[in-house]
Amino acid sequence: MAGYTADRQEHLRRLRRIEGQIRGLQRMVEEDKYCIDILTQVSAADHALRSFALSLLEQHMAHCVADAAAKGGTEADAKIKEASDAIARLVRS
Repeated sequence: MAGYTADRQEHLRRLRRIEGQIRGLQRMVEEDKYCIDILTQVSAADHALRSFALSLLEQHMAHCVADAAAKGGTEADAKIKEASDAIARLVRS
């Protein structure tokens, strides 16, 4: 079971909202809206997506990484490396 399973509906709701923001951006471009207004909405969508990613990462660490760490061994090492790599990707983006 994935660490986010209990919150799946909330995650889907957030992703649908982000999808709506992206569609709004498309409409703004189609309607030749002012560049700064579009950039403001891009920033909002970016923030929403990052917030979602951090929430998912937190759940992953609390569930998957914590379970693997409790068991120890190579699975724990792999999960910690995997989480560390995910954090690095988020920081770089």
